[in-house]
Amino acid sequence: MSVEFFGVGGPKQIGSLKKTPAAVTDKKTESTSADKVEFSTVLQNVNKAQGAKSAASSERTERIAELKAQIADGSYKPDLEKVASSLVEFLLQGK
Repeated sequence: MSVEFFGVGGPKQIGSLKKTPAAVTDKKTESTSADKVEFSTVLQNVNKAQGAKSAASSERTERIAELKAQIADGSYKPDLEKVASSLVEFLLQGK
């Protein structure tokens, strides 16, 4: 009497399964071409934008440090006309 489990016959069939040698599988992986990764143009544009953003933020950081130094030593002289026009514009917009 033979008992069948999930389509596999008795012990005779299990013992007769053939295993592939490890050397054969290694040769298959070596013969395939190398993997390539290509990014879409959208991702490349995002990467460029982040690079430009970091450059702008470094310029901004330098400018802030410069202004802080001027304020600390008392040499900072803001343009009062620009300050006044910005203040009026802010008040008129109601922000």
